[in-house]
Amino acid sequence: MKYFIPIILGTGRKGAKSEKVAEFVYQEAIDYGFDSFLIKPRDWLDSPFTEEMNGKKREELVQIICKADGFIIITPEYNHSFPGELKILIDNFYEEYKNKPICICGVSSGLIGGARAVEHLRLVAIELSMVPIRNSVYFSEINENTDLERYKEFLLSAFSELNFYCQKLR
Repeated sequence: MKYFIPIILGTGRKGAKSEKVAEFVYQEAIDYGFDSFLIKPRDWLDSPFTEEMNGKKREELVQIICKADGFIIITPEYNHSFPGELKILIDNFYEEYKNKPICICGVSSGLIGGARAVEHLRLVAIELSMVPIRNSVYFSEINENTDLERYKEFLLSAFSELNFYCQKLR
């Protein structure tokens, strides 16, 4: 069975390094066999990312989230946590996320690959009754020249676990 796994980019900043990672993960998810869609906060939240979503955009995103079998979040680490616009994007929905598995990937230019952001986001996911999978992927020392191919093995492991939970929670 082919599962629909949207990928949520955790930042609305244009040119963010995590956007490059999100596009890579999106392609890897497609190659793995997932059906997917890349959600970027700046496409959905009203500028400057501090207000709730407008009705039309919100309804479109509700349809995508409801259709989803699970999620992958790609989040940069800002000040030892995840970005505010990701929190807004998550907090606009509750029932739509409920009981769905989630893979969280951290991104940073430092050595720990956004680990603190991932751990904070796990707690939020649990509060939303989501099922965070064990295998996270930590994209460390990301810059314009980073070869993302070295993360394929870690992604395959995470995708396999996400696929397992999609089967079990369906």
